[in-house]
Amino acid sequence: MTKGPTRGRDNYGCSMTNGRRAHIIVLGNEKGGSGKSTSAMHLVVALLEQGRKVATIDLDGRQRTLTRYLENRAKAVAEGMDLLMPSFAVVTRSELPDFQQAQADERTRFLSVLEDYVDRHDVVIIDCPGSDSFLSRLAHGCADTLLTPMNDSFIDLDLIARIDQNDHSILGPSLYAELVWEMRKRRARTGGTIDWLVMRNRVSHLDARNKRRVSEVLAKLAKRIGFRVVAGLSERVTYRELFLQGLTMLDLGRTGSSLTMSEVAARQEVRTLVASLDLPAIDRATAPIVSAAE
Repeated sequence: MTKGPTRGRDNYGCSMTNGRRAHIIVLGNEKGGSGKSTSAMHLVVALLEQGRKVATIDLDGRQRTLTRYLENRAKAVAEGMDLLMPSFAVVTRSELPDFQQAQADERTRFLSVLEDYVDRHDVVIIDCPGSDSFLSRLAHGCADTLLTPMNDSFIDLDLIARIDQNDHSILGPSLYAELVWEMRKRRARTGGTIDWLVMRNRVSHLDARNKRRVSEVLAKLAKRIGFRVVAGLSERVTYRELFLQGLTMLDLGRTGSSLTMSEVAARQEVRTLVASLDLPAIDRATAPIVSAAE
């Protein structure tokens, strides 16, 4: 794959490079607590294990969950653990009082980091806050792959579509689906596409009636709105415990300790998720040389 010189901008100012090498994955929805940061961290490590150069951009400058996860990981590396690390950065919301100037400031700082990363990495993973913001919309407009984690409930599903309370029929798209549709139209004007995946996260292992109903509605929505449904990460206490150590399920077992059946299953969930993304193969013929320090 060759890198072309032509650049264009959509209405949100997202820079598009013809023939750029980096694939941009955006994790986003407008609801917190869906496991975006945990999913992002596991994707980072899984892609690093594939030999890809990975960078992350955290747009939740207040909570910084993904960044704190990576800082915990960097500390473990400093203490002697042999762990793969990505490049990572945080882009915070502007503190300028003028609305127009604040948006221009956020656009400039976001694109500065993004354009640097796409030139030096294979994959850039962007973690959005659980709310609508200008930075989040910028990221959505740049996505090659949009991954939307959602808990297996009609509360989370309401963000994508309005559902009839009696027969669970689809009344129409909801706020977030309309936002994604708008971003897809903007990308299409510049010749780009957004592959939207809705990830069922924290799914219970029990065959509950609610779980089956959510599954049925999602299948209908996928055809109507245009996304792919993929399996995410199950509800496991281990995920929360690993945060402070900066570790993921894929790091377990490297110290010589044996894995439990639950941990083996969790590792397979991560690898299945990565395979579902259907990312382009790495083209090392045109890959820039990146030093270990980077």
